[in-house]
Amino acid sequence: MPKTSARLLSLLSLLQTRRDWPGQVLAQRLEVSARTVRRDVDRLRELGYPIAAAKGPDGGYRLDAGTELPPLLFDDGQAVALAVALQAAATTGAGIEQDAARALATVRQVLPARLRHRVDTLRFTAVERPAVRPEPPVDGTVLMAVSAAVRACEVLRFDYAAPARAAASEGGPADGVPPRRVEPHHLVTWCGRWYLVAWDLDREDWRTFRADRMTPRTPTGPRFAPREVPGGTVAAFVTRRFEGYDECGGRPCRGEVILGLPASTVSPHTRDGLVEELGPDRCRLVLGSWSWTGLAAALGRFDADIEVVGPPELKEAFAHLARRYAGAAAPRLPAGAGPSRPVP
Repeated sequence: MPKTSARLLSLLSLLQTRRDWPGQVLAQRLEVSARTVRRDVDRLRELGYPIAAAKGPDGGYRLDAGTELPPLLFDDGQAVALAVALQAAATTGAGIEQDAARALATVRQVLPARLRHRVDTLRFTAVERPAVRPEPPVDGTVLMAVSAAVRACEVLRFDYAAPARAAASEGGPADGVPPRRVEPHHLVTWCGRWYLVAWDLDREDWRTFRADRMTPRTPTGPRFAPREVPGGTVAAFVTRRFEGYDECGGRPCRGEVILGLPASTVSPHTRDGLVEELGPDRCRLVLGSWSWTGLAAALGRFDADIEVVGPPELKEAFAHLARRYAGAAAPRLPAGAGPSRPVP
């Protein structure tokens, strides 16, 4: 590669790594004069790179955003990360699968041979979890509108559609329902779906809203001061919310049992439970769940004798499941067949 071209690529790479570069520092890094840096900057501008310059003794250069997308320069790690991210785009639920595939083909075409080999080695198929009723992908304009409100800290108003089953039985969203008003804080993905974590102004509580059911209204509302999300981080809040924890950080249904298994066998399968050893083949387990029936079912997976210590709601849940399982295990008569009669 000619020396000037190699130097231009080095200059472009430096400009992409930080916001501002003093001219003298660039000259030292490239081992050229300040005058050569100015000429190289002019060459990059001719190629479409919007490079702004600040005059004065402390002046320098920075790479700004332009009206068109100029050629980009990636290092090895960035190129591989981009290729992997584009392949995984099918599981984002944002409806960008075709655009991501075309972008991956474009990136691969200009990669050096050594990087193309690494990317081809990392080729994989992103498979979404099968669903009985696949949800439609989120409209990109909705994601952009919600994300813009999050970034600007502006109150968001939107219509919120009812779930599919409710819409089918009730005829869709009711007419005349006022829009929801929230302080949007974070746009997140969970299991292939997009959610907005927001403070609901009317209900005065934290809520999560599915983005595919949202229809934002314009204009947005006034600016607000961001609140602290419960749990410290948005990841912790969303995880605990979808796993059924209440606002105080605990499960609404908490019970205690004695299992006919050693504590060493039970502990690896109770992430947030309390296990106490009572003997070589017995242990005490305190566990929580989002419902009493769910808790009883979770305890039944240990395939061991169970003694319920309390509360009574847990015993009732086991009795309810026992009746349900007994009915499922009972033999079924063929359709139209009546009860058999003894032969005379």
